[in-house]
Amino acid sequence: MRTYRSVSLNALWFLIALNVLIFVITLLRPEAIINFLGLTPALLSQQPWTIISSMFVHGNFGHILFNMISLYFLGSFLIRAAGEKSFLAVFFLGGLAGNILYFVLGYLVLRGFIPPLFGDPFTPGIGASGGIFALGGALAIMVPRVPVIIFPIPVPVPLWVAIIILVCISFLFSGIAWQAHLGGLFLGLIAGLILRRRRRIYSF
Repeated sequence: MRTYRSVSLNALWFLIALNVLIFVITLLRPEAIINFLGLTPALLSQQPWTIISSMFVHGNFGHILFNMISLYFLGSFLIRAAGEKSFLAVFFLGGLAGNILYFVLGYLVLRGFIPPLFGDPFTPGIGASGGIFALGGALAIMVPRVPVIIFPIPVPVPLWVAIIILVCISFLFSGIAWQAHLGGLFLGLIAGLILRRRRRIYSF
């Protein structure tokens, strides 16, 4: 038996509004605010709040537009599939996992343990992408065949294919924190396995 009920998107809209508000504030003094709120691996011990605050900072209009559109569609889908609490947990833990990987790789580069191609310890990482990739990873496990459209591909592709394409794009362009994308994605995949198992247990 299945039951259908309305869901609240209040938490999702709050996150979107918070990101937009911080973006508007950032426009006043972009460099200063990004340096203060962005996650710079070499400065994390002096700015510990940035492990969280960086998730809500965006550098330009295109950055926040793409992220907020992705957050809305993936977030609303996950809320309907698993509930608001699961959505918030996946988003925040995914963002945190992405930031941790960004920091760890940057720190290892700073100490000379790995080559610079793995990250720049002095470049602030910003954006909600880690949490968004976590949402995508969770949904790719729970509903992998759901068709989605990725611009400029003119035909729908399965969600799991879309996630792979977006991850690959992360490595093609400079200025993209692929470390945060991977960290968020891995967390999302694990969360998806847990949520899928939980849904099977309680669906009867």
